[in-house]
Amino acid sequence: MGVHGLTSFVEGNRQFFTDMRLRDCRLVIDGSSLYFRLYFNSGLDQARGGDYDTFVVLIQQFFAALSECGVQPFVVLDGGMDQTDKKFKTLQERAQNKIREAHALSRGSYGSVLPLLVREVFIQVLSELGVPLVQCISEADFEIASLAKHWGCPVLTNDSDFYIFDLRGGYLPFSFFQWNNVSGRATERYIPTQNFNVNRFCSHFNHMNKQLLPLFAVVIGNDYTPAKITEIFFSRVELERVPSSRKYGRSSNPRIEGFLLWLSQFTGPADALEEVLGILGEQRKGNLRTQLSKGMQDYQLPHRSSLAQYFSSPQPALPDTQGLPAALISQPEWLLRMVASGKLSSFVLDVLVHQKVMLIAQVENSNLPSSHATSLSIRKTIYSLLIEKARQESHMPQGVNQRGQGGRGGQSQGKGGQQCYIPCVDEYDRQELKLKKNTVEAHQPKSQLDLAAIDKVPKQVKLQVLLGTLGVMDHIIQPFPPHLCLPVCVTYYWMKNCKPKPSQLLLQAILLGLVYGELSWRRTHPNDPLFGSKASASVCQRLSRLRVNPGQRRGLDLGVAHLLSQWQSCMWAAMLLNQLLCFPLSEPQCAWVFSGTLLHGLEAAIRGGQQCEALLAEDTDAWQLYSILLKTLMGPAVSAPTSRGRGEGQRHAQERGRGQGGRGQGNDRRGRGNRGGRRGHGSRGRGTMSSDIAVDNRFALLTFDEY
Repeated sequence: MGVHGLTSFVEGNRQFFTDMRLRDCRLVIDGSSLYFRLYFNSGLDQARGGDYDTFVVLIQQFFAALSECGVQPFVVLDGGMDQTDKKFKTLQERAQNKIREAHALSRGSYGSVLPLLVREVFIQVLSELGVPLVQCISEADFEIASLAKHWGCPVLTNDSDFYIFDLRGGYLPFSFFQWNNVSGRATERYIPTQNFNVNRFCSHFNHMNKQLLPLFAVVIGNDYTPAKITEIFFSRVELERVPSSRKYGRSSNPRIEGFLLWLSQFTGPADALEEVLGILGEQRKGNLRTQLSKGMQDYQLPHRSSLAQYFSSPQPALPDTQGLPAALISQPEWLLRMVASGKLSSFVLDVLVHQKVMLIAQVENSNLPSSHATSLSIRKTIYSLLIEKARQESHMPQGVNQRGQGGRGGQSQGKGGQQCYIPCVDEYDRQELKLKKNTVEAHQPKSQLDLAAIDKVPKQVKLQVLLGTLGVMDHIIQPFPPHLCLPVCVTYYWMKNCKPKPSQLLLQAILLGLVYGELSWRRTHPNDPLFGSKASASVCQRLSRLRVNPGQRRGLDLGVAHLLSQWQSCMWAAMLLNQLLCFPLSEPQCAWVFSGTLLHGLEAAIRGGQQCEALLAEDTDAWQLYSILLKTLMGPAVSAPTSRGRGEGQRHAQERGRGQGGRGQGNDRRGRGNRGGRRGHGSRGRGTMSSDIAVDNRFALLTFDEY
């Protein structure tokens, strides 16, 4: 929720904290805060789509530090939007701010935008490490605090609400958590940190009753309290001036300090609430009492947490059904289990509960349509699978529109003139620099699937739904190991649907990126034939040296950034559909299929004359994989996006736009790799390969066991 101004006030005054050496204990971790903090505090790329491979190393190092100190982590992730919708206005404001920040980054200025696949990378790495994880149905703060109270252990997060929750184990803010500074002797390793406890905090304010803190939070203002209530109260209340001798450290906030001292005169929350209501006025006293009391209740923790039982279960357990939104109670167990385990995105919760979703802003050309427009048809299939039941059960008289819970539906003419309900989802996405709602009709796949029984449907049937949505024939994926099939399908779909169409140079960069990820992963596994391969190591080093400096803000190629944002949107949506279909294709490791600084650097290198064959020299496995990828995606079955007339090339050059300091040239720059119109695959051009390259038995090494 967040209490306005409280973090800066408390963290600016160290006397509210005690030093702590964290070791040999449980630790409840706010997963959403963790991946935000790790990514933003490490100087990783934001402008070019993210560096997920580097992010993986950070996550591994973080949990290795906990393990070294005997700390048992339990990670809790946020789920979908709150079922009451009371925070939706706040979510809209945040989404609008992210659109502005993404635009600032695209122009070489400053902003803070989390790359699209960070959450997926985080969940995948935790699964690989065996770190216990649960994804909540909605916001996780209350569940995190309840679990920590149940176990009596500390919480690691970055949320000011935890200055209000009464936790025996205390609250460890990320700001003071020195996980990369493990100290102590070999048998007594610990992480230096600072611990906040409400008893110590309240002692600084005339030993006020800690039960008054929830009232303090809702009146001072959080994400659920209307700003008008806060402003009316503080315009009327008479607060004593805090004497200079009592000012608390270097961070002073007269409103917070004065209000806490004002509250300290009351013995309990009931008397204080009556006084607050009297100051706010009698006219709306009844409504205000309900509103404030409900806000205070959000901080009242139960004695036991349902998550404790979840984490003790050897198999993926069902989330606590008590308090589930009505739309989820009837959902199949397989879906709820996958949501709770993080194997299914919280995006599906927003579709099921609200029939509305927020699409994440990316760094792209704001003068062009949102990059998410490219993956629209994939999302339509997702919506159909999730809310198809509404279509089947709705029979409405003519002229009547039906609105689903939190969403909306339209009508179409069915057989015999019968009106059919068409389920719809409201998408909130960027239009230029504004957040705009777009109502999207669900797409009905040719092969209808019942959501309740998807887990029991034959894999081949689900695969056909996935491939049909992506417009891919079966033979496209046949040459590839399972974990590369989805990235290949996504790249195929992206080439057919992105606007403007990508150059062959960018396609080659993307394929080199896939080769780099494949080699990098295989070289780290002792049972793989490429483990310790000097040739593969040499190729990886050669490619990695071409990365763009992640801190470089000037010179962003906005055309490349926009196209890669479209590719990421397609990958994100395709992964979600694959999850919803219970994985007819193996889920790819996001960290090894996309690295923004690498792809931008590779595209620039190829455009500057570097030949792909030279970049992959001395490693026949790398060259062979690249060649098969290129042949598959640029063969006769694929409409190669390289044949354009002169006028169309000029139009696309204009669409690319200019990043600050960037050249802003078109995708057909000097026609490199595309001279003479559409290139047949019987000829060899710069950075391309011969179509008759043999697929020998060495490629069979790529079909190793899945990671």
